Amino acid sequence: MEHRQLRPFPHTFLWGSASAAYQVEGAWNEDGKGPSVWDRYTKLEGTTYKGTNGDVAVDHYHRYQEDVQLMAEMGLKAYRFSIAWSRIYPQGRGEVNEQGLQFYDNLINELLKHGIEPIVTIYHWDVPQALMDAYGAWESREIIKDFDAYCVTLFKRYGDRVKIWVTLNEQNVFIGLGYRLGIHPPGVKDLKRMYQANHIANLANARAIQSFRRYVPDGKIGPSFAYGPVYPYDCQPETILAFENAEELNNHWWMDVYAWGQYPSLMWSYLEREGFAPELADGDSELLQAGKPDFMGVNYYRTTTVAHNPLDGIGEGTMNTTGKKGTSQDTGVPGLFRTIRNPHLEATNWDWEIDPIGLRVGLRRIANRYGLPVLITENGLGEFDHLEDGDVIQDDYRIAYLRSHIEQIQGAISDGVDVIGYCTWSFTDLLSWLNGYQKRYGFVYVNRDEESEKDLRRIKKKSFYWYQGVIKANGIQKE
Repeated sequence: MEHRQLRPFPHTFLWGSASAAYQVEGAWNEDGKGPSVWDRYTKLEGTTYKGTNGDVAVDHYHRYQEDVQLMAEMGLKAYRFSIAWSRIYPQGRGEVNEQGLQFYDNLINELLKHGIEPIVTIYHWDVPQALMDAYGAWESREIIKDFDAYCVTLFKRYGDRVKIWVTLNEQNVFIGLGYRLGIHPPGVKDLKRMYQANHIANLANARAIQSFRRYVPDGKIGPSFAYGPVYPYDCQPETILAFENAEELNNHWWMDVYAWGQYPSLMWSYLEREGFAPELADGDSELLQAGKPDFMGVNYYRTTTVAHNPLDGIGEGTMNTTGKKGTSQDTGVPGLFRTIRNPHLEATNWDWEIDPIGLRVGLRRIANRYGLPVLITENGLGEFDHLEDGDVIQDDYRIAYLRSHIEQIQGAISDGVDVIGYCTWSFTDLLSWLNGYQKRYGFVYVNRDEESEKDLRRIKKKSFYWYQGVIKANGIQKE
């Protein structure tokens, strides 16, 4: 749609930013915290860029007051952060760690003191290692009970102050990279195990939402999905069929369950024929249908363009985790689709296509298919930032990226999509999982790299002041 005049952002719009516990906190073994799977996995040779890990990360655990002060200076309306499960339950279950609970009490109270809405992500990939050792974590239905107990502990402790909650962050990513590509914990390549673990995660998500209704009846909750809207490469009918296959398998497979509690029937039939469909137990369907969220959380970075892929076509390729542009490979599912470079889009140094309109497309698809409000829980640009003399970081490329995406969000709002808020990724620089510290996302530069923690000094980038102005004006102002 083209509009003669765009709707303004609602006065309640949450201009925010985001982080994840493992990527920022550090203090990996302090104050009673137990190890997570990432604390172990990153110590294995060859798993991350230059052997980086989150033992110290950017030391947010000890510097949260300084970081919140910077958020307040910027004028943030919301800050989305995750809670480290093993900081609350060092063994994943059993005895609770009061020091861990107190840390997040302090963080929440500090945010509220500065008028910043806390948005809590319950799970951002760091399952306690003890549960992986005990029963394989997401591969066992035992985790449903343990995850629910962990969630209830959080709801009871923080539900009086935190009213917006995210259950699982990017379930499609931690399941896909953990069990299909084998490059995240537990490092498995087994599609049958992947789809079963995914089903169990769906059940855990629904159970947590059920519990939330009892303990935080005045709050809102939903999952956060890594949404890559799919495009057909051209208008050949076989390409359109490949597009339908990809959108159903890559996106509807997850979001249909979140919104409706049921799997797409055609993809279920496909996985059943291939021997990959998850095993259902009595009561599963009822539980899934009882876990309808209040919103769909969306982490958006790129779109995916696809073409026909024959039965003897390409399968899994490789990801670019070094920042050497052009080193990623196309991937595919034989007989369904294959990815192909979109010639109309530029890409980052990590080969992620930059497509602001794709965000608007995705928002519209969610609104039309599910009828749910959307909270954009992540969107940002990971790039090489350079610290110049005088503590200057000229990240105009980040400003251009964020500006173009915010413009498309306003376009989606004008189209009629209910968008609750926008959390950029990220507020400070942080550990980028497999990519080390060179892939920077933040408004605030953190003075460290892969070789040294240096002084971890916080330095405001040019984008910091730009986003400050956006928030103050409640949207993009014309030059």
